[in-house]
Amino acid sequence: MTPDQIKLVQDSFREVVPIKTAAAALFYEKLFAIDGSLKALFSETDMGKQGSKLMAALGFVVHGLSHAETILPTVQDLARRHVGYGVEEHHYPIVGQALIETLDAGLGPAFTADVREAWVAAYGLLAGVMIAAAREEQLAA
Repeated sequence: MTPDQIKLVQDSFREVVPIKTAAAALFYEKLFAIDGSLKALFSETDMGKQGSKLMAALGFVVHGLSHAETILPTVQDLARRHVGYGVEEHHYPIVGQALIETLDAGLGPAFTADVREAWVAAYGLLAGVMIAAAREEQLAA
């Protein structure tokens, strides 16, 4: 990611924070609309708490983009835990689509082409690290 893209992601995420509860709910609504089978992964989950966890994780990652090396171990641990929750590699593009659609809806006109491109790059970086860690976890099992 370029420094400009990092700034765009961080600046736009500041606009999401005031609507984080609604944004999290919208994200899961979009996620389940894209792939209803993913609801099974959350069958015993308090979705309000899950939404808070999602937004906290996003905030952590977005804040750390300026120094990505500092967040990588935590992101890798998160991916390893997700393997245990039943998350599979083919789920990552679905999550990315739901995230972009949520940001588009939540930010409206502020979700410009440049902001979209920056978020796609950020999610690509995050998903790549998580997929690699998940693969290592699965090979070790």
